[in-house]
Amino acid sequence: MNKIILAALCISLQTFTAGSVWASDSDLSFKPVHITDGIYSIISPSYGRPTVENQGWNSNSYFVVTDTGVLVFDTGSSEKIGKAIIGAVQTITDKPIRWVINSHSHADHWLGNAAFADLGAEILSSPQAIDTMKNDGPLDVKAFAQMTEGATGTPRLSLPGIIINHGEKRLFGDLEAAFIFSNDGHSPGDILVYLPGPNVVLGGDVVSSDYLPIMTHHGNLTALIESLQALTALNPAIILPGHGQPTTTRSVIRDSELLRDVVKLVMNGKANSKSPEEVTRDVVTALGPKYRSEYADFDANSQYLVTMIYRSTVSDPDGGSGR
Repeated sequence: MNKIILAALCISLQTFTAGSVWASDSDLSFKPVHITDGIYSIISPSYGRPTVENQGWNSNSYFVVTDTGVLVFDTGSSEKIGKAIIGAVQTITDKPIRWVINSHSHADHWLGNAAFADLGAEILSSPQAIDTMKNDGPLDVKAFAQMTEGATGTPRLSLPGIIINHGEKRLFGDLEAAFIFSNDGHSPGDILVYLPGPNVVLGGDVVSSDYLPIMTHHGNLTALIESLQALTALNPAIILPGHGQPTTTRSVIRDSELLRDVVKLVMNGKANSKSPEEVTRDVVTALGPKYRSEYADFDANSQYLVTMIYRSTVSDPDGGSGR
């Protein structure tokens, strides 16, 4: 990796305190960080559920300045957050925001869409993600408002109007982009975007940096591991996750190895009639020395990860299957 990319990654490791992010109880102000080649990050300092304290801002967004306009990747969990992202873009360029890509259907990545639709931006996502947004959107709005005590408001549901297909390539101005599906690894219709020019991947929640891989009840563990392995082979210089700091393929390799290690312990535990709690203790004991320093939430969220895998139908990385 060249020195420019390394410098960009180091700069992006800034964390912003609440005082520098929230101008008041009603306003949000984001400071974008330049990554490389016109690509900027807006990194949330908060991880986990939307809360009163984080006002629902618990996920990352990114944008790319092209020759004819701006491409935004993920819009946050409210119109207020969407407007703050727009404000951040406008501190960098006066070019119009022409395109928005929603990486997947989880509310913290798309409920800000209406702010961009008001600008006339085209909004793109996968058919599976769009269907899930239609089904879950109204409930998500209520749930986020409840968890944040009204901070996320009642955002208008602005669904993507343009469908993306796996393997498709598009030009956004002079920016070439290739779309990669995870086969529902994290959630139905997950999209990763590969930018071959700068050799960067916009990964959404399929990829992780500071935290354990994010498993969900409607994800596909086997597909997630396979997607991470495919991403490793692609070998991008920079990977931009849905939560946490920008990273590299080192994190992807680490996550793939962790998941394979946990699957083996879960399958062994199930074969010996162990409960999820017992398997979690096995995982923490056996894998803690290797992975604890790699993940900020290793001890806090290992039980959740084990439970999700325990309930899944998974394939043994070395052959066979478990239920």
